[in-house]
Amino acid sequence: MVEKMSERRSGQSFGAGVLVGVVVGAIIGILLAPRSGKETRDIMKDKADDVSASVKDFTADRRKVYTETWKNRGGRPKMKPSYFE
Repeated sequence: MVEKMSERRSGQSFGAGVLVGVVVGAIIGILLAPRSGKETRDIMKDKADDVSASVKDFTADRRKVYTETWKNRGGRPKMKPSYFE
């Protein structure tokens, strides 16, 4: 049991380290970019809008597929309350 907890903490530490590394790398990249701040912010805003639109499109497509699948199967599956425990 102690080994599992140690492995879990190790995995969490690794994940936190990766996240911090990505954030620090992004900040350094932005600070050292050859564009002006306004240009960089405009580009980042455009990219964020593109990602947002892509996620909305993807989730709408998935929702449609899942709705059709469950409709063809006779409705959503019934789950026992113990399933979530």
